[in-house]
Amino acid sequence: MTTADRIELARELYEQAVFGGDADALVTADRALDGVEADLALARGRVLHARYLAEEVEDPRELELFERAAELYRQLGDERGEGEAQFWVGCLHQVIRGDGEAAAPAFARARELATRAGDKLTLSYVLRHLAFLDQAAGRFDATRQLMEESTRLRREVGFLPGVAANLLALGYLAAEQGDPQRALGLVDEATQVAEASSAHGIVRWAEEARTDLAPAGDGAGRP
Repeated sequence: MTTADRIELARELYEQAVFGGDADALVTADRALDGVEADLALARGRVLHARYLAEEVEDPRELELFERAAELYRQLGDERGEGEAQFWVGCLHQVIRGDGEAAAPAFARARELATRAGDKLTLSYVLRHLAFLDQAAGRFDATRQLMEESTRLRREVGFLPGVAANLLALGYLAAEQGDPQRALGLVDEATQVAEASSAHGIVRWAEEARTDLAPAGDGAGRP
């Protein structure tokens, strides 16, 4: 059910209660509006996260919004929504606070819920960020497996900017494992996918990656 659907349902239930004399309809209306609140909290949290990525200043409301969304979705029995909100809780701890230990339980819960709900897009995000945890711990085989599975899911749902972002991550991983040719090949593929999907931000990331991963002495690397 979309946010608009929830609001329309609450309106209909209001009329059912007031004009039809069905006071029990208000309980269902409250649940519909709890869903609206959860949707809004999740959306506001994502906007604050995007602002952090641009400005690198944490807004304390972000975690509160994601946790509120997760709790409301849990109360509603909405596993897909709770899984997405739990992912963002983990992402905040990992990306903004650099705390992988705090992120791990939220990612684990998000993975469980997204898998049960069949939410392949959220699951692709979870696997990508679990891969980063493994990479930080030096578990490179596990990193590659998770990132490749995330990429497969993103191709399946047609999330091409996300595919390009994952290819860049795999490129950095290949370089870290001593395979610069494969690394640059993945960057080239990421560039093609990003350009085809008008993901201009990812194209810029690819340009930075090509500079970062250029072999020493070819004149293209950073000083």
